Amino acid sequence: MLVALLYKKLSGSRVRCHTCQWQCTIGPGKLGVCRMYQNSDGVLYNLNYADVSSVAVDPIEKKPLFHFFPGSRVFSLGTWGCNFHCKHCQNWQISCTDPSIVGRSSQTISPQDAVAMAKRERCQGIAWTYNEPAIWFEYTLDSAKIAKKQDLYTVYVTNGFISSEALDKIGPYLDGYCVDVKGFTDSLYQDLATVTKWRGILDVTERAKHKWGMHVEVVTNVIPTMNDDDEQLEGIATWIRDKLGELTPWHVSRFYPQYQMLDIPATPIATLERAYDIGKKVGLHFVYTGNVPGHDNEKTMCYSCGNLIIGRTGYHTSIVGLDGSRCRFCGADLYMRVEGRSK
Repeated sequence: MLVALLYKKLSGSRVRCHTCQWQCTIGPGKLGVCRMYQNSDGVLYNLNYADVSSVAVDPIEKKPLFHFFPGSRVFSLGTWGCNFHCKHCQNWQISCTDPSIVGRSSQTISPQDAVAMAKRERCQGIAWTYNEPAIWFEYTLDSAKIAKKQDLYTVYVTNGFISSEALDKIGPYLDGYCVDVKGFTDSLYQDLATVTKWRGILDVTERAKHKWGMHVEVVTNVIPTMNDDDEQLEGIATWIRDKLGELTPWHVSRFYPQYQMLDIPATPIATLERAYDIGKKVGLHFVYTGNVPGHDNEKTMCYSCGNLIIGRTGYHTSIVGLDGSRCRFCGADLYMRVEGRSK
């Protein structure tokens, strides 16, 4: 256990956690929504510091990040728990867990060791992923500080519900921000993830890009009957264009039945292609079809001259048209974060 970095003491030995947008008020002996922050006698503790449930060397494209150090390897770490409770969670075995498992079924990997392992595996960066990174915020912050000193890039793969206060703490040390925008209505977020004030996700994502200069890419897992209507898809695409910029990549990924949503079929390819068309019609230059290996919309094509920039089949990447962050054929800006430009 570690004393939490962001909280306020209240009367009656209660505390208010400031790590994410729930802003949980927690009584003595109680846990926050994520179940990884606990009030003990008026002091808030993080329960899962350095407790690693999952570790792997991944291609950066798996996050998915397509315009961020393409073709590189990233050292990926996950812990236990989440501040969302999504019915379709792909990693529910680690995110929807009882806090009593922490420390018993974990690897303990210090921030120093995590960075050393990343270097030993010849990774170009380190990512906190598989479940929500904000729920072991202190660990990710300590790790990111060390990683930057070792010339590694740093990535959050996130539901975006981190607080502005926490984002501002880690902002100087975080390069990539892959955010999951699940839909664009109150009812969708309430039904899918039991979240109400979801629009704060949009505000914090804009802050990540514009205040801290993070490289941002957006992912939407398109679920039949839930968020596959034109209104929501157009809403997400329009927000990306207007608030993040038309060069920001949008990944529309295929849903597969998982966890509590085994009764909903996988997303039809035609639905993903319609989402792709919506994004393009709105004016986004880079829309990608995810979870469909070999689909033509995995490729990066220059929006200006039409030439192939990066070919992809699943996680196999072939870089053919980059000159730094620009198209080598016509010089168009492709919004690419490449080696030598972490931040």
